[in-house]
Amino acid sequence: MTGPDADRFVDLPAGPRICFRVDGPDDGVPLLLIAGLGIDLTSWPQRMVDGFTARGFRVVRLDNRDIGRSSTIGTPAPGRLRQLLARPRRDAYDLGDMAADAFGLLEHLEIDRVHLVGMSMGGMIAQTLTARHPDRVASLTSIFSTTGDRRVGQPARSTLLRLAKGPARTVGASVERHLGMLAHIGSPTLLPDADLERAWATGFWERGGGVRARAGVPRQIGAIQASGDRTAELRAITAPTLVVHGSADRMVHPTGGRATAAAVPGARHVEIAGMGHHLAPGVVDRLVDLTTELVRGTGVPLETAGDHR
Repeated sequence: MTGPDADRFVDLPAGPRICFRVDGPDDGVPLLLIAGLGIDLTSWPQRMVDGFTARGFRVVRLDNRDIGRSSTIGTPAPGRLRQLLARPRRDAYDLGDMAADAFGLLEHLEIDRVHLVGMSMGGMIAQTLTARHPDRVASLTSIFSTTGDRRVGQPARSTLLRLAKGPARTVGASVERHLGMLAHIGSPTLLPDADLERAWATGFWERGGGVRARAGVPRQIGAIQASGDRTAELRAITAPTLVVHGSADRMVHPTGGRATAAAVPGARHVEIAGMGHHLAPGVVDRLVDLTTELVRGTGVPLETAGDHR
């Protein structure tokens, strides 16, 4: 099932209401996908979800707090000056809180061990969850993410100028903003499907993402900034880890991926030539293959049931 009817909800005991979807066989190997800054669970390409389910995964996706159909957090959003100076509010939540949301979802679904895939900010959340719950994470795939060390992984100046613009206030403006940003941070060679992206951006707005992003994105930026440099924590990760980055990423410079791989013991680093900060059709199948290879390397036979309680 696809569309809003596939959305499910859980009210976490110590946190927000989380919206999520589950695809694939009930006895499939659990795989949790965590999306990035200001985007919802629908940002994972359907081709990618279908690719994982065809390989025997039970795919779980969630809306992070403050986006999509998950809870809006009531604390004030940080102002633009605070964001530029990387001075989060004292009442800001952090990546640990967002990782706890994902952990709460796993508890709700009674998943003992899970394979994690996170992109961008979602990669940071997945890294944090892996470091703090080593007994619950079987593998980690971190896609175009970084460590929090401000010396690496920084956006290009041209990207920062685009991010500094005020939020779109209509669906039409939001769609055009998305397409313009995608043309900037995407790949010059691994091109997006314009019709698919336009349809996604329209659905994202209608699902609530466009309106919630006005305050949610600054709070999510505050969460990243409040978490600081996580390099030391990444060194504690024991799960088999794959770090994927694009050589043409203007949102998170490739040094962020290199630093992540250097910090995580034994991590495999794959830098894809020409890939930008986007899951373009030309890279989706490769990402599915790379993650599947990582999971199989942990000894999990994908043709059998997943590890459930």
